[in-house]
Amino acid sequence: MNIKFSFPGLNNIICVFGTRPGGQSQGPYAANNISLEVGDDPQNVLANRKKLKQDIGVNKWIELKQIHGLDIHFDLDEENLQEIKNEGDGLATQKKGTGLVIKTADCQPIFLAHKSGRFIAALHCGWRGNRADFPVIGVQKFCAHYHTPPAEVLAVRGPSLGTCCAEFLDFSQHWPQEFASYFNPENQCMNLWALTRDQLQKAGIRPENIFSLDLCTRCLEELFFSYRREKICGRQANIIYISQGNRI
Repeated sequence: MNIKFSFPGLNNIICVFGTRPGGQSQGPYAANNISLEVGDDPQNVLANRKKLKQDIGVNKWIELKQIHGLDIHFDLDEENLQEIKNEGDGLATQKKGTGLVIKTADCQPIFLAHKSGRFIAALHCGWRGNRADFPVIGVQKFCAHYHTPPAEVLAVRGPSLGTCCAEFLDFSQHWPQEFASYFNPENQCMNLWALTRDQLQKAGIRPENIFSLDLCTRCLEELFFSYRREKICGRQANIIYISQGNRI
């Protein structure tokens, strides 16, 4: 089971937000874990990856060892289905059929696409990424590399930790005061969804070009892995690619 999203007018840009059901992993990684880095049986992970790759129709699977940083890699060509060679939290490409993979279990997968349908990017943004302004930096690097203004970029944020569950019992320990307006002292939770939207707008993306899937990974146990809920768990794959046809 995958959740598909289409940018208005960009039928050649395929966005897939993965879910937990459907794979062959066992125990805390059941069932569709796609991460090689969480302790799951590598053979099960590889089987899950191969099936997902086939189901969505990408030629190459490109991913990073995600480190909650600010680095973006452009136009990587070597597939990472069985081995991860590069570190970072952003991927971008102009190559058709190349799937940019973001692994999540509460963090925000953010996809970017140029209105021409020629350039795409995928960002991994946890709360540390928000604190470091990674949505802004990611858009800036994407636009600088492909020589395009941010007003021509569309963005979508996928399922992630919701306003109900992004709990920080000691706000001041984790966040500078400038982020206080996003903190609800009643439930001690951050509104990371609103923060990301504001950061994308700050980067120059038009409000009407910012989309979101407001599904909380911690609440929806049957659908999503959640580190906040389980600690030891799998990761779902979120993939964007430029199709070689006009299908979804």
